[in-house]
Amino acid sequence: MERFEVRVEDSVLEDLRERLARARYPGELDAAGWDYGTELGYLQELCRYWREEYDWRAEEARLNRFDHYRTEVASPEGPLRVHFIHQRSPVEDALPLLITHGWPGSVFEFHKIIEPLTDPERFGGRREDAFHVVCPSMPGYGFSDAPRKPGFDVRAVAETLDALMQKLGYRRYGAQGGDWGAIVTTLLGRLAPERVLGIHLNMVVAGPPPGDPNPLEGLAPHEARALQDMAAFQKNETGYQQIQGTKPQTLGYALHDSPVGLAAWIVEKFRTWSDCGGDVESRFTRDELLTNIMIYWVTGSITSSMRLYCETMRAGRFGPADGRVEVPTGAAIFPKEIIRPPRRWAEAAFDIRRWTEMPSGGHFAALEEPELLVEDLRAFFREIRPAR
Repeated sequence: MERFEVRVEDSVLEDLRERLARARYPGELDAAGWDYGTELGYLQELCRYWREEYDWRAEEARLNRFDHYRTEVASPEGPLRVHFIHQRSPVEDALPLLITHGWPGSVFEFHKIIEPLTDPERFGGRREDAFHVVCPSMPGYGFSDAPRKPGFDVRAVAETLDALMQKLGYRRYGAQGGDWGAIVTTLLGRLAPERVLGIHLNMVVAGPPPGDPNPLEGLAPHEARALQDMAAFQKNETGYQQIQGTKPQTLGYALHDSPVGLAAWIVEKFRTWSDCGGDVESRFTRDELLTNIMIYWVTGSITSSMRLYCETMRAGRFGPADGRVEVPTGAAIFPKEIIRPPRRWAEAAFDIRRWTEMPSGGHFAALEEPELLVEDLRAFFREIRPAR
C-alpha cells in the first residue's frame, strides 16, 4: 500500500500544448451543428482554451486534496496495481462505501460528493450517515494498471474491486455506481452478497421480466416514453459501442495520438448523455470536461479503457445480469439517463428498497446533481445500515 500523488511531468504538458497547436481539423457541412458528431467550432474553441488557459496544476491540486493510494490487488489475471481514493470519515464507525465510475468517466467525477459523504455534518447531513469512501480507477483506466491478457471483462473488474475492499479490511460494505460502475456494482451484489450490504445505482440495467407475456402492460406514460428514448438511443447513439466492442485497438491509435480526437470523442458523450439541453457547458465547466479528458491523456489509458467493451461483449455480459440480485438495492433515476427501465422490470431483477425519480440530471449524476445523489445515497443506506 503506497501513497500516491497525481503529478504529471512538465514534458507531458509541453508535448500536449505542441500537439494542440499543430492540430489539423477536418471541415464540416454547413449548419451541421452536432448532428454529425462534435461541432467543429465548439471543439476548436475548447482546444484553444485547453492550450492557452486551462491550468492542469490547479486541477492536480483539486484532486490531491483527497487521499490517493496504489496497491497490488489479486485479479483474475494475476496481481494488478490499482489506484484509488480512500477518504476515511472522521466518524470512526462510518459505513465503507465503494463508488465505481464508468466510461468515459474517471474518479474525478466524484470530487463533489466525497466530502459530503465522509463528513455529512459539515454539509448539512447527520453524523450517522457518514461513509468511509473508496473510489478506485478501474483496471485499464486512469492511474490503475491495464490488464495485459485477453478476457478481462466486467466480472473481472468486480472481482478485483471486491479484493481491494477486502485488502483494505472492509468485510462488509456498500457499493454505488453508474455506467460500467452500475454493472460492476450489480455484479458485486451477486458475487459477494455476504460482504455487500446493499447496492445503489444511478443507472439500472434491467430487461423485460423473464416469462412475462406482456412486459409493456400497465406502464405509466413516462415509463413508455423512457423505453422510446432508449430505443432511439440504441438506433442513433451506439456506434461507439460497436467499434469499442469489436476493434478498440484500431480506434485507440487515433485517440491515443491526438488530444483533439480524444476531446472530440469524449465531450460528445458528455453532451449527449447529460441533462444539458444541447449546451454541454450548462452542466459542466470547461475545466471539468478537460480534467476528465486529461486523466485519459496523461495516463495513456483510452485504449485499455475501451477494451472493457470488447471483453465484456465477447463474454456475453454486456446487458442485464443473469439472475436476480438479492441484496437490497436503491435506484436513483435521473430523467436524461440513457437507460431507464420501468420500475416493474427493475423489481423483477433487483430487491428494490428505494426508487427515486429525480427532477433533473443525466448520466454523470455525481457531477451534474451531486446534492441529489448524496441525499439519495444517505437515505437508502440509512434504512439498511447495521445497528450501532
